[in-house]
Amino acid sequence: MFTAYVTVTVIAIVANAGIAVADLTRARFVLANSAEVEVPASWIPGLAALKAAGAAGLLAGLLGARPLGVAAAVGLVLFFIGAVAAHLRARVFHTIAFPAGYLALNVAALALVTG
Repeated sequence: MFTAYVTVTVIAIVANAGIAVADLTRARFVLANSAEVEVPASWIPGLAALKAAGAAGLLAGLLGARPLGVAAAVGLVLFFIGAVAAHLRARVFHTIAFPAGYLALNVAALALVTG
């Protein structure tokens, strides 16, 4: 079980940090997707900060600060529930797999950190 926890958490850290970097560098796909789901471009740096904080919290949890890891995983799960909801609200289904995939990954990390 420990191997699964470490593997999934490392993947979640890399994925969340990677998308935070894409947000901060204002990658074209990020801007297009946020516009399509009606999220203002001015929100992107703040959302990136939340993703980066979540990734850092997962790393801290992996390194021994378990309560911080749990809090980060909960925060990321809630964040991506919001992202999926934004896609549903805007009826943008062709890109919903991305936030749904991040949601699933972070749910797995949460399940493993608390299990």
